Amino acid sequence: MTATATLAPTATTGPLAPPPATTLSIANDNQEQLLEDIKAHNVEPLWTKMTKLNPPTPAPKAIAHKFEYAALRPHLIRAGELVTEKQAERRVLMLINPAMEAPNTTDTLYAGLQLVMPGETAPAHRHTAFACRFIIEGNGGFTAVHGRRIKMHRGDFILTPTWCYHDHGNDSAATPMIWLDGLDLPQFQHYPVHFVQHYKDPRYPAEDAPTSPIVFPWVDMQAALDATKGKQAHSIVRYTSQEPGHEGEEVSKIIGAQCERLDAGAKTVPVQETTSAVYHCVDGQGRTKIGDKVIEWVKGDTFTVPSWQEYTHEADVDSYLYRFDDRPMITALGFYRNATEDFYNQV
Repeated sequence: MTATATLAPTATTGPLAPPPATTLSIANDNQEQLLEDIKAHNVEPLWTKMTKLNPPTPAPKAIAHKFEYAALRPHLIRAGELVTEKQAERRVLMLINPAMEAPNTTDTLYAGLQLVMPGETAPAHRHTAFACRFIIEGNGGFTAVHGRRIKMHRGDFILTPTWCYHDHGNDSAATPMIWLDGLDLPQFQHYPVHFVQHYKDPRYPAEDAPTSPIVFPWVDMQAALDATKGKQAHSIVRYTSQEPGHEGEEVSKIIGAQCERLDAGAKTVPVQETTSAVYHCVDGQGRTKIGDKVIEWVKGDTFTVPSWQEYTHEADVDSYLYRFDDRPMITALGFYRNATEDFYNQV
């Protein structure tokens, strides 16, 4: 005879009825049966997934990967010829990490190459996501952000704050405008609060703005990077807010950005941190070792640095790199760590 045990309901004084009696077969019970039985209740055992959910080191899904501009640009121009501005709304080639799906360029960041052909307007809309743009080529374009129309020039860094109406255009006769978009779109896979609102007309009413706190001209950034030339072979200048009352802060709460100068032959010290980043070669040629992978880059190329992957840059000629990252968000959440910290002993 099989021994059984009966779990009888206990008396309660509260409003809830006691659970029904349950009969368990003790002699034949085992862990496999337990795992099978609990499936019906939409629960899972933590103990079988402890290592995966609590890994000994950060374990990003994204991998280091290069997007070669020379290979992508012809297809982007083809899209300009085959896909109308009305069909596309935003004519963009998303840069998707090979280990993930859209919209992930890294685990937390999205990047895309956007094209506006001569005479076109990318229609006005606004969205929850924060966006930043780095102009790769062209000088006849503009972006109009919440009533202020701003000229675009190669190397400029331009912000599109959350929930601001914006449209893009190209007033040049023959030159396409191409830039690198950076957005926080992957966050909205976890927080389902992102949406877009279209303006009733293609262009939002705007006036020309010769200067704006959301524009960071390349001429100023290059001058800041070159200020230490001859004194140090590697220079980093972080973009900081130009909004009154917020000077010196990160340009947003989620995405931050910076530029770096490397002299010919310079090699940077290793960096290993819990932020992820998207790098773009503004000018020059060199390579970046990310973990065990070496990425060779030239002008126009874009590449990813996943979280907690140690990386170093090395330049063959004088080079400039642009980067946007998730440092503001990671820091604000208290998640920032780097390999030089003894964070295992922190309280």
